[in-house]
Amino acid sequence: MRLDTQETTAPLGADGVTPPIKLRGMRGMIAAKMLQSLQQSAQLTHHASARLDGLQALRQRRRDAELPVPSLQDLLLRLIVQTLGDFPALNATLEENCITRHAAVHLGLAIPLPDDLLVAPALFDAQILRLCELPEARRELTEQARSGKLGVKALTGATFTVSNLGRSRVHHFTPLLNLPQVAILGIGGVEIRAVPDSDGWRAVEVIGLSLTFDHRAVNGAPAAAFLDALCERIEGLASDAFDHEL
Repeated sequence: MRLDTQETTAPLGADGVTPPIKLRGMRGMIAAKMLQSLQQSAQLTHHASARLDGLQALRQRRRDAELPVPSLQDLLLRLIVQTLGDFPALNATLEENCITRHAAVHLGLAIPLPDDLLVAPALFDAQILRLCELPEARRELTEQARSGKLGVKALTGATFTVSNLGRSRVHHFTPLLNLPQVAILGIGGVEIRAVPDSDGWRAVEVIGLSLTFDHRAVNGAPAAAFLDALCERIEGLASDAFDHEL
C-alpha cells in the first residue's frame, strides 16, 4: 500500500528536451478521473496527528512473547474500519444527488503500479476480516493489481479509500476523492516529537492523518469527529486489544 514514486530517465532528443509523455491508456484514464474528482465534488481536507505509543506497545508485547507481530499498516487499517462502523456518513457514495450509506466497508487500498500509475481496488467486506487476515488479503489484492487481473467490480466497488505514503517525510497531504466515494484518508509519514512527561520530556512517534471529504455529503463537524475518534482509538489502544484476532 506504500506509494513509492519511481524515478525514470527519459532519453534526450536532439534539442536536449525529453520526449513528451502523452496522457493516454491507463495514465489518461487516471488523469481524467482526478480532474473529474475536483470538478464534480466539493472537496475539503482535515488534518490531524496521532501518537503511536499504543500500537508500538502492542507490537513490542507480542515481540517479547515471541508471538506474530502485526504491522503498523495493518493495525491502522483495522482501526480505520472499526471507526467507520461508528461513522456511516463517511462510508458512503454520492451519485445523481443521492447519498448511499453502506453497511459493509469495502475498503479501497491505493496500490502503486509500474510507470508511476496508481489504482485503488476494493478489499470487500473489510469489517469482517480479522487482523491476522489482513496481510494475506492485501497481498492478494496487490498481486491482482500488478498482474492486471482486477475486474471492474474491484476497481469501482470501494466505499472508502486509504492512501498510504509509507515512510515518506510528508506528514500531511491532500488526497483526492475517488468518486463516487465521499471520503478518503491519507496516511502520512511518522515524525518524532518531544512531549512532556513526569521526568521532563520524551520522544514519541506521531503519524499524520489527512481526511478529504465531499462537503456536499459530509459537513466539517462530523468529518472532524471521525478523525478525532480515529486518533483516540489509535492512542488509546490496549496492548492486548487484538489478541483474539491474532
